[in-house]
Amino acid sequence: MMMIQRPSLQTDSIGEQVYLSLKKQILEGQLQPGARLLVMDIAGTFQISQGPVREALERLKQEGLIISKPNKGSVVSDITSKEIKDIFVMREIIEGFAVKESVPLLDPADFEYLEHTIAEMDNATRRNDMMHILGLDLEFHGFFYKRCGNHVALDMWKQMSTKVMRFMAMRISIHYLTNDKLVEEHFDLIRVLKQGDPLAAEQRFIQHMKAYKMIQIT
Repeated sequence: MMMIQRPSLQTDSIGEQVYLSLKKQILEGQLQPGARLLVMDIAGTFQISQGPVREALERLKQEGLIISKPNKGSVVSDITSKEIKDIFVMREIIEGFAVKESVPLLDPADFEYLEHTIAEMDNATRRNDMMHILGLDLEFHGFFYKRCGNHVALDMWKQMSTKVMRFMAMRISIHYLTNDKLVEEHFDLIRVLKQGDPLAAEQRFIQHMKAYKMIQIT
């Protein structure tokens, strides 16, 4: 049976809450690949009409977290090792480019933003809040796709980012995410950025991404 928890009402719309709840459960593995997401059941769980549920499911489809199957409706999508390998190969190329292009543009406000993001990651690490850590990691790396000024690179990041987060949630050890190593690694990335050498920064970020690929569930 599908396990869907109804969050308490916040300022977000109910459709947003349904979307975030389902996304969280998919990323955390509570909803496994192949699990059916029935509009009527979800609407009943949240005690809402079917409209916001359909809206939430459509957003999840656009992100590739669910797919439509004949006679089954919406189901949680699978993610293969080949797909992850392909994504990380492209990410090394595109993010390396984005970082290299961004380095000459970085100013004190940018470094303040990046350091604040890592400080928040440190706080989330101390709470063992894996999903918040992953979100902050994507926020940190996504910064360079925005800062480099290349709209094609940014569009490609938007297409990749959710799958990257899903891979990390599924494959990376919770111990790795919730110890100081991850935070220290990101502060070292900032240290290299501050040296102002675009090629050195590019190579350091690629090295960082290759390390992610090697991590398996323990």
